[in-house]
Amino acid sequence: MQIINPATEELIAHLDEDNSTQIQTKFEKARQAQKSWAQFTLTDRIEVLRKFYELLAEYKQSLGEILTREMGKPLAQAYNEINGARGRIEFFLENSANYLNPETVWKEPGLEEKIAYESLGVIANISAWNYPYLVGVNVFVPGLIAGNAVLYKPSEFTTLTGLEIGKLLHQAGVPEEVFQVIIGGKEAGETLLSLPLDGYFFTGSYKTGKYIYEKVASKMVPCQLELGGKDPVYVLDSNENIPGIARGIADGAFYNNGQSCCSVERIYVHEKVYEDFVNAFTEEVKSYKIGNPEETGVYVGPLTRKEQISVLENQVQDALDKGAQLLTGGKALDRKGYYFAPTVLVNVNASMLVMREESFGPIIGIQKVSSDEEALALMQDTEYGLTTGVYTQDTARAEKLLAQLDSGSAYWNCCDRVSPRLPWSGRRHSGLGATLSHLGIRAFTKPKGYHLRNS
Repeated sequence: MQIINPATEELIAHLDEDNSTQIQTKFEKARQAQKSWAQFTLTDRIEVLRKFYELLAEYKQSLGEILTREMGKPLAQAYNEINGARGRIEFFLENSANYLNPETVWKEPGLEEKIAYESLGVIANISAWNYPYLVGVNVFVPGLIAGNAVLYKPSEFTTLTGLEIGKLLHQAGVPEEVFQVIIGGKEAGETLLSLPLDGYFFTGSYKTGKYIYEKVASKMVPCQLELGGKDPVYVLDSNENIPGIARGIADGAFYNNGQSCCSVERIYVHEKVYEDFVNAFTEEVKSYKIGNPEETGVYVGPLTRKEQISVLENQVQDALDKGAQLLTGGKALDRKGYYFAPTVLVNVNASMLVMREESFGPIIGIQKVSSDEEALALMQDTEYGLTTGVYTQDTARAEKLLAQLDSGSAYWNCCDRVSPRLPWSGRRHSGLGATLSHLGIRAFTKPKGYHLRNS
């Protein structure tokens, strides 16, 4: 496996991939080690993960540099990701005991009814490259706290980061056999799907998620899928600070180079504020500093995957062919690295690829609408259902719209936001199951009901 710096196209590492025999051996060791890990008290497991939480802060600088060099995220954003991951871990540390300890749900003379939450066993965490810390800790931290062993396959685009995560978990006290990093791409993933694991937790594209779900269905074990989105926002006419709203939505669309499952990917603006919004939005996007992600002040770095450039070029050309207007960007930059200029398209419509298919890059389409009803119909015209958002000072209109939008997360006057206190879930092509919140703690357990009669 070659690790390429997407900003310079230089080879920064060469790794040997795990073959099927090696992965089988890792699984067998994990199966045996999981039994003893599950015998640790819940308090002890939480304290081990607390040490990992502390180590992330101690090594943040070097971890951020590794992440930036292998996937292209601006260094400041890499540090932000590690800080954000620590915030999620803190939630798990403080709340896992509340939801994993046995609970008595009924008691009367001679009878007690109790629910216990047992570990699943050995689980696969097939993770993503765009936020390896944030999407990783959603799974392996509560998974380990619940007493599971984890076979963790980082994306081939962030394998160095995955190896660092493994080192720090072992340094924190997680036994080496309980958390094992699987190095490889598609073939390694196929081997994991063939093993008799007790759960599968995947973050990535709809196409791959669907394949995994179908492949493991006969095993009848939990399979959670955190997939993509084509996330819309609607800016209503009942707003005063349009420039401020435009700047916030631009950040929601272009942060991490638009390579986020919950990035804003479609914008609908009421005709009364459309011109002001477009002008402010475009001005903001044009101000973004593009360059090597290790340089100070850079907001837009390279795409992580070279092949995504052609996807974005195709979406731009399709939009232009169908009548869209390009306000800025629209092409790859003529320089070393996988750079694509931040792109704003207007006069778009629902027939265009940029408004229908996931972009996963620094590109956005802005469409004018004349009413809430038109906006609602367009927002719902998608196979995805991850996040949706509305911007308005009118509470009643916001509540009415959000109640009708079929998505896992609903935003009012914000976007591209994740909270560990709320479930992260998708509808339709955006996924299955939930991470984060108390649901994401118990997702890594199987409940057992106890009927205890003492007479």
